[in-house]
Amino acid sequence: MPDTGAATDEAPLAILYRDDHLVAIHKPAGLLVHRTALDRHETRFAVQLLRDQIGQHVWPAHRLDRGTSGVLVFALDADTAGRLGQQFEAQTVAKRYVAVVRGHPPESGLIDHPLTRQRDDNEWVDPGAQTAAQPARTTFQRLATIELPIAVDRYPTSRYALLQVAPETGRKHQIRRHLKHISHPIIGDATHGKGRHNRMFAAHFGCQRLLLASTDLWLDHPVSGQRLHLHAAPASDFMALLDHFGWRAALQIQSPPL
Repeated sequence: MPDTGAATDEAPLAILYRDDHLVAIHKPAGLLVHRTALDRHETRFAVQLLRDQIGQHVWPAHRLDRGTSGVLVFALDADTAGRLGQQFEAQTVAKRYVAVVRGHPPESGLIDHPLTRQRDDNEWVDPGAQTAAQPARTTFQRLATIELPIAVDRYPTSRYALLQVAPETGRKHQIRRHLKHISHPIIGDATHGKGRHNRMFAAHFGCQRLLLASTDLWLDHPVSGQRLHLHAAPASDFMALLDHFGWRAALQIQSPPL
């Protein structure tokens, strides 16, 4: 079984599902889905690597942040790409993530907080245009907690939690922005997180990645109509941390409502 940790030049992408119409991979943390203006120096992208690996063109059906690992779906033709895109736009695709966050959030909750649109790198933006916030909803369930005897900030101990997270809408960086909004940012998030906690995880646990993983995705097959459940356990580097905290047994991901 191929390792699904950080991307390397030698390791092939781990294929979770493939048929004549679509293919799903376990995207490693640190790998861009496609080229962006902000990362001109990068030469490796999931689109390119998968195309070369399977010998045919691919169309990404959705996106994962560079730092996020997990389930990523591609169409194998333009018509299938359009059908998959319609499902994501209609919000009939269900997604589940796991994240390690700062603090101890409630056992469960709904974050209903509008988010301003974050433009893509190649989109032209009128500097004078006003961007209205868009509705955004994310549910979460607390799976496990820990309190470490490590001083961070002004406290003698530090608290962290493992969450299962389900975005009901698909705003850019929604999970990361929503968890910051409730003051439980994801560990390893350099943009929306807390630098002191990120540095502590790097120093004590050798963890320098964003601790967010797309573990489950449900969609209707664009040709057969069958409901597909695509699953990827957290990558090896992510699992090593969960094992260290004794959290492996907490990874009991529940299916979404029918």
